[in-house]
Amino acid sequence: MISYLFNEVFYKPLFNGLIFLYNTIPNHDMGISIIVLTIIIRLILWPLTNKGIKSQKALAALQPKIEEIKKKFKDNKEVQAKALMAVYSENKINPLGGILPLLIQIPIIFALWRIFLNGINYDFSLLYSFVQAPVSIQVVFLGLFDLTKRNMLLAVIAGVLQYFQTKMIMPSYSKASEGKPSGSADFGQIMSKQMLYFGPIISMVIFWTLPAALPLYWIIVTLMTILQQYLNKNNGKT
Repeated sequence: MISYLFNEVFYKPLFNGLIFLYNTIPNHDMGISIIVLTIIIRLILWPLTNKGIKSQKALAALQPKIEEIKKKFKDNKEVQAKALMAVYSENKINPLGGILPLLIQIPIIFALWRIFLNGINYDFSLLYSFVQAPVSIQVVFLGLFDLTKRNMLLAVIAGVLQYFQTKMIMPSYSKASEGKPSGSADFGQIMSKQMLYFGPIISMVIFWTLPAALPLYWIIVTLMTILQQYLNKNNGKT
């Protein structure tokens, strides 16, 4: 049942959308098709991602109060949980709001990974009736990168962009810890700093093992996330 739902909800629609764009876009460049499909996906997810970004910012601002509650009720986890939930409710924050957009990305990445796993041997029997099967597939992006093979440059670019995207939320964590005793460890700040450096490195390693289509997809995702974070930071809302 899970496999069927994955195929029907994610794999087939993405595969059909990709082939439809490939047939429609001039020069039939699969890399351009991936970029356009990614932008469409991100625009669809824009409101949800927007809530996630705002939730992250709100949680960062509440870090001092959260740490205070954790220390005050460190010996009573039940009371601690209730106090934290009261803070979240009072400030209208969903503590999982920043995770949900990432969770939705996971099946999309798996679906795209499956699409490119077999190289150019696409199963056109999965196409909808209104999507025409192309005679051949051009998998060399702009004449430079074979999207079905590994590419270190795209993997590095994906990691570097992830670093800058993560760094954009770092100042809020730093401000959240101002005024605290020097000996007191801000767990949220420590974790964010670890993610700032280790996250991009892990991403580079993972994307280096995957077809170049995946880091290309993630590069566009990260660029749009950076744009969305910038708009939130400067306009307050998007």
